Amino acid sequence: MLNQRLQLKLQQKLSPQQIQLMKLLQIPTMELEQRIKEEMEINPALEEGEENDDELETPEETDEELKDEEETPENEEELEEEKQEEIKDNEDHDIDDYFDEDDDGIPDYKLSANNTSPDDERKEVPIVGTAGFQEALIEQLGMRRLDERQHNIAVHILGNIDDDGYLRRELTAMADDLAFGQNITTTEKELDELLHIIQQFDPPGVGARDLRECLLLQLKRREHSITNHTAIVIIDKMMDEFIKKHYDKISKDLELEPEDLKDAIGEILKLNPRPGNTMADNVKSVSNVVPDFIITNNEGVLELSLNQRNAPALKVSKEYKEMLKEYGGNKKNHPKEMKDATVFIKQKIDSAKWFIDAILQRQQTLLVTMDSIMTFQTEYFLTGDETKLKPMILKDISEIVGLDISTISRVSNSKYVQTQFGTFLIKSFFSESLSNDEGEEVSSREVKKILSETIAAEDKRKPVADDKLAQILKEKGYNIARRTVAKYREMLNIPVARLRKEL
Repeated sequence: MLNQRLQLKLQQKLSPQQIQLMKLLQIPTMELEQRIKEEMEINPALEEGEENDDELETPEETDEELKDEEETPENEEELEEEKQEEIKDNEDHDIDDYFDEDDDGIPDYKLSANNTSPDDERKEVPIVGTAGFQEALIEQLGMRRLDERQHNIAVHILGNIDDDGYLRRELTAMADDLAFGQNITTTEKELDELLHIIQQFDPPGVGARDLRECLLLQLKRREHSITNHTAIVIIDKMMDEFIKKHYDKISKDLELEPEDLKDAIGEILKLNPRPGNTMADNVKSVSNVVPDFIITNNEGVLELSLNQRNAPALKVSKEYKEMLKEYGGNKKNHPKEMKDATVFIKQKIDSAKWFIDAILQRQQTLLVTMDSIMTFQTEYFLTGDETKLKPMILKDISEIVGLDISTISRVSNSKYVQTQFGTFLIKSFFSESLSNDEGEEVSSREVKKILSETIAAEDKRKPVADDKLAQILKEKGYNIARRTVAKYREMLNIPVARLRKEL
């Protein structure tokens, strides 16, 4: 049976510009320049430069009643289609709305966000280009006297070595790969012989199939000595005991004096368990974290600025505006091709205006959010003392600035702030709250700092267990359970007491 009824429904829709803004909020300063370049490549109406701030206004939407009746898009593809339809609906707008008498003004976002002048010195950090890990191995392979067949097999072996420097694939499996993939018939023995050649490459330990083999490869390339020989025996014969730090059993079984055992263990601890990272670390060492914000202490007054290094001033192409003015002159006599061209040009201009406005809103949102965080944690940013950090969650900042929690999360993730005490990830300032014996709320980060200092000061010959750590923290006024201590210790990447033991 069919029934007719009236239904009142409230819908919330995201405009294409809001979607654009949310995506831009997630991008850190390092990636913003690339994102702007991509937009300029797909939209010729967008270019670098300065224009009148009136040009930044987004064209008004038409047919509002029709829009209210439309269904809410369920995904971004539908939103993009909606955006294109809205632009087409604007075809009958007055062409003069897209122009101003003065195109030489300076936009507000340029004046408010750029805190440098052409006279300021710009210090750029050079990035040194280095060969990758695989390329370095292949280069060393070229120095060996191998025929073409052996070379191809060796290259295949190198391709199965991961970034840590380990060969994770079985030799039999690689033999099958070569037979089916490259029509090369080989044996496990031949693969093993070629692998031993690769294991002589730098960095020492490369090509190992497990940690034991990796450490042995490194020890065997060191100068022969009694200490080195003892270290080889420990790794070769008592690897499990070494990992579990059962030093008493090692000393007893190998009949070692305490001092000899200590020297051998010291020799092992100098080895690299992930040899492939040697080259990766060299590349990382020349990289530089570019902060999104800069906080300076001006005689006790905190000042916040937004890093604009990779955010050039943007404007709508004057050429496109002139084309639109020319094509939109006499609409009655326009052929269909010219009308299509006019619609295309207006679409590109609208997209450029939306993108420029999204960049402006991104800057404003970033600044207002970070300013609230800076104000909330004023004591910390003035002193650099982590114990001064207040408990702070996303909801706290969300309520202050009047923005959604998801927006605060997008601003905090992957963004860095530079202070006089160092450059930090913004989300690291957010922490849970705990109560001390006096009933005051303290940050979990403060507790982690106390825990880290306590473990650092312990006697490494008798490391403190988690239950004892909980008791020590309780004596200092932090009443937390043993399982909470274990949780924080793991978050700090600190092993259990048994694995912290030293001779």
